[in-house]
Amino acid sequence: MKHYSAVIFDWDGTVMDSTHSIVSAIQMACADVSLPVPSARDAAWVIGLSLESALYRCVPTLTAEQLPLFLERYRHHFLSRDTQIKLFDGIPELITTLRSRAITLGVATGKSRVGLNRVLASTQLHEHFDITRCADESFSKPHPGMLLEIMEARALRPEQVLMVGDTTHDIQMALAAGVDCMAVTYGAHDKPTLVKAQPTVMVSSVPEMQAWLLDRV
Repeated sequence: MKHYSAVIFDWDGTVMDSTHSIVSAIQMACADVSLPVPSARDAAWVIGLSLESALYRCVPTLTAEQLPLFLERYRHHFLSRDTQIKLFDGIPELITTLRSRAITLGVATGKSRVGLNRVLASTQLHEHFDITRCADESFSKPHPGMLLEIMEARALRPEQVLMVGDTTHDIQMALAAGVDCMAVTYGAHDKPTLVKAQPTVMVSSVPEMQAWLLDRV
């Protein structure tokens, strides 16, 4: 059985139950700026991408002139729900257990650095992660840049690393970086979509994730 010495997590939809809040914020911002409102499925598809990549796909008619107002309205709607967004049940305990086994823990996320730092502080998980990378300081998924930078910084070989995420963007990033990927089916992308991307393994819950991981770290 293969064993890993590093586990890198996506954030939204994997660690934190924020998918619905992101989708709603995108939809309400579009309505505020009088743009076509994307379906929940289309809005969820872009979760995990950098903001620029997400808007290009989800709101293709957004103009440069409309962008500042759109971003202000998106942040308003998202932050208005901020205190209601929670970690998935079992995530704090899993992170603590992995940490106790001296596993390198990281985050590779489409969030901005400011956004990630804010949620790491509010969830009191900042001390548990050895290294984090955000889309506004590296390449957006599915480019492997964030994972490659993490591996270089921590002197990790691809075979030592497992990426955990809820979207095909995470799977494609992992494949491009040469690392294994666990796909979780409780986040932004549904199971049939994830299956097509061919992750190393799929799990449907945090307890299932923990059982699989603890046999391999």
